[in-house]
Amino acid sequence: MSLLMTTRRSALRLALAGVALPLVNVAPGRARAETLPSVVVWKDPNCGCCGNWIRHMRDAGFSVSVRDTADMAAVKLARSVPDALQSCHTAVVRGYVVEGHVPAADIRRLIAEQPSAKGLAMPGMPQSAPGMDQTGEPYTVVLFGTPTGDRVYAQH
Repeated sequence: MSLLMTTRRSALRLALAGVALPLVNVAPGRARAETLPSVVVWKDPNCGCCGNWIRHMRDAGFSVSVRDTADMAAVKLARSVPDALQSCHTAVVRGYVVEGHVPAADIRRLIAEQPSAKGLAMPGMPQSAPGMDQTGEPYTVVLFGTPTGDRVYAQH
């Protein structure tokens, strides 16, 4: 009977430790990778700046899976990205489309607010955007596909 009690107690301790362990070493106010949704990115296999944006997202705590494709036009068409808002890569996170070099902070805000929209787009390839990593060029992130039309979501 004593062996059975020890086994049950040990199992209970292990279960409780498994719940508490992920809470150790978490900085206050900082999102953990486990709490952020995964991101799927479609990109041209020869695009270096897309890889830099993927690194930006991973550094921000997102889990990112990459799908290389030579037919980005089909990816954008399938996800209803308007021509005027297109950029070099397309991602999906928690059902939202993310087009181009949108900062991770804007994506975190999007998934926290959950607006009725298709997604976020950062048209073109401004040099100051994450993944481009040069300073000086302001850019705008657009919330698109809302019931009332597209609107400015963030200015950087």
